[in-house]
Amino acid sequence: MPGAFDPELTIPEHIAVIMDGNGRWAKSRGKARNEGHREGAKSVEAILEACGDIGVKYLTLYAFSSENWKRPRSEVDGLMGLLTHFLKAKTSSLIQNNIRLRVIGAIEMLPESSRKQLQKTIDATAANDGLTLYVALSYGSREEIVRAARTLMDKSARGEMNSGELTVENFGQFLYTADCPDPDLLIRTSGEFRISNFLLWQISYSEIYITDVYWPDFRRPHLEEAIGDYQRRHRRYGGL
Repeated sequence: MPGAFDPELTIPEHIAVIMDGNGRWAKSRGKARNEGHREGAKSVEAILEACGDIGVKYLTLYAFSSENWKRPRSEVDGLMGLLTHFLKAKTSSLIQNNIRLRVIGAIEMLPESSRKQLQKTIDATAANDGLTLYVALSYGSREEIVRAARTLMDKSARGEMNSGELTVENFGQFLYTADCPDPDLLIRTSGEFRISNFLLWQISYSEIYITDVYWPDFRRPHLEEAIGDYQRRHRRYGGL
């Protein structure tokens, strides 16, 4: 049937996900927003397992944007606490499942306890060579691009690089995602048709899949449906 997942067809090497709808999931059930975030963490576990089984090599999750700092202090504190708890509880599982953790974003903005636990988990999983999980924290794509531009300006000022050496191909080396391929597939949950300042450079040619499912309800069948939709698209990259 149209959109059905076929493990024999091309599997996207890199999937990026805008995990949206935690708050609305909670509100629809008369729960506090942080309950939605806690339930969303269960979806993270399920999708990590599914991606490993299916053969996805890179998964990038938009967990906390640079704009999210504007949210109520209680919600931000709850999210940071959930992040730290999740990492402590799941580091051994990441190792067991051969998952390597990487983080992108302005990590210096995070609480010290979260930064320390992140580094512990990153170090503990560094030798893993299965699925690479990128978590975008305190991340904004415009800020990432400006950061890269500043790095290039500094290199130019030091005489290490001139403007003629900068190309579309090598600009990506100065982004947070320099060590991984651009996403083949971008998934956004909760039915919103926005990019929300996420991987603006990297998703130039990504296939985009929107689902009405809230992130806390997103599980392997929904992932397979998204991949099945991707498998039946013809990626032209501007050509015929």
